[in-house]
Amino acid sequence: MSDARALIAALLALAALYALWFWPDRHRVAALLVFALPPLLLAGLVWRGGRRAGFAAGLLALLWFSHGVMVAWTRPGERLPALLAAALAVAVVVRVSLPGLRARLQRR
Repeated sequence: MSDARALIAALLALAALYALWFWPDRHRVAALLVFALPPLLLAGLVWRGGRRAGFAAGLLALLWFSHGVMVAWTRPGERLPALLAAALAVAVVVRVSLPGLRARLQRR
């Protein structure tokens, strides 16, 4: 699987996870706008070949990871979706970083 496809898959999985996780919440619309919409939009930008979408996804993934770890630590009932979100955020960071890492290793 190419790096772009894997990044798109991770972003879509993250958007779906957030949509399912926050669906029963009484502030569902706000939660979906804040959590599910950004990875969905970034997946679309990566699909269209946006050059800076990967960078933006990597930056936001740091926030998604932090949120997942914080929720997993403080709310035992939400530990599973929180850890899944953290794992998907790590997948986004890895997929965004791979082309740069490969280029650096090829220069040596």
